[in-house]
Amino acid sequence: MFLCIDLKSFYASVECVERGLDPMTTNLVVADAERSDKTICLAITPSMKKLGIKNRCRVFEIPSGVDYIMAAPRMQKYIDYAAEIYSIYLKYISKDDIHVYSIDEAFLDVSKYLSLYQMDAEQLGQCIMDDIYKSLGVRSTCGIGTNLYLAKVALDITAKRAKDFIGYLDEDCYQKTLWDYKPLTDFWRLGNGTANRLANYGITTMRGITEADEDFLYKIFGIDAELLIDHAWGREPVTIADIKNYKPKNNCLSSGQVLMHDYNFEDGKLVVKEMTDLLCLDMVEKKLITSSLTLHIGYSNALHREPAHGTVKLPTETNSDSIIIPAMAELYKKIVDSHTPIRRITITCNRVIPEEYRQYTFFEQPGELERNRRMQEAVIHIKNKFGKNAILKGMNLQKNATTRERNHQIGGHKSGV
Repeated sequence: MFLCIDLKSFYASVECVERGLDPMTTNLVVADAERSDKTICLAITPSMKKLGIKNRCRVFEIPSGVDYIMAAPRMQKYIDYAAEIYSIYLKYISKDDIHVYSIDEAFLDVSKYLSLYQMDAEQLGQCIMDDIYKSLGVRSTCGIGTNLYLAKVALDITAKRAKDFIGYLDEDCYQKTLWDYKPLTDFWRLGNGTANRLANYGITTMRGITEADEDFLYKIFGIDAELLIDHAWGREPVTIADIKNYKPKNNCLSSGQVLMHDYNFEDGKLVVKEMTDLLCLDMVEKKLITSSLTLHIGYSNALHREPAHGTVKLPTETNSDSIIIPAMAELYKKIVDSHTPIRRITITCNRVIPEEYRQYTFFEQPGELERNRRMQEAVIHIKNKFGKNAILKGMNLQKNATTRERNHQIGGHKSGV
């Protein structure tokens, strides 16, 4: 038996609680007023949703006749609240039986706790929800299922329509109540692309998927058809224990940002160098190295042009900025159109491995690399002790550099500190 607990309009609820307001009756949006009215609202309160306003809308899409409070994002505040809520989960459930799915959502395996507490799953879920509300003033919803998938679907479709905000599904209940439910995109992990491809063949419900020829589905979706078929029947073999025990074959580090406005070629290169520099410091701090990096550049939204994409292979595994930054600058010049404005940048360090697996080549100068490494470690020490902007490079002070501003952000939004 699994619970899936979601914090209702989490960011907006926190802002209401901090102001002594009821998030169920207060019109409030979390959005950065310093950005244009095209900025996305990170959250809106339930009372605004009742007016038909969509979550994650843009500010200009809010009807002019609606009065509301605009709260600037405070990401560190939300992280602090999430940590407090996680500590509440730990009062009832071991960390080994908790999977944090996102900042406002978590799965709990309560199978072995129901007899301990002499409760059924609904009673335990209600107890945890009440504790969260009494402790922090944040309301929540709870999906209960006999596997992780059913718990999530119970949350997304059933609980949010229930008076007590609790929903329950087992395989039989799922098949009886949701096999003919529409739209398909309301189901977990079934996006518009998959739904549209199914619709092309007249399949618009979960029942339709179960009745379709499996070989036909595998022909259309490949190995992903296995997940689609299992979920159509309400099956999910993966448990929280499986998630905890999973070890990926390859690991990577990545960094991405959407620029506040279109950047020209030279300013885009500056930001790429800044982002690469920070990734190098991240690898040094985590004692990781890489042998290749991938750069993805999205052009201006107005142009609807295919993005630029490329990978550079380094002469050896390293985390040295003196090697990696010039290589990335060269890759940038090679793949990016110098006459097209840039809006999105993503950099990935591929297949990162621990430093102890480093293999030097005859062409390297270990002494120079060691000096560079000590410099990087000194920068990390200063940043950790005095703040991220305590030490900067000259490029970070140029007009369209972004590092100084991003050092005050979490996930691309204001940290609130």
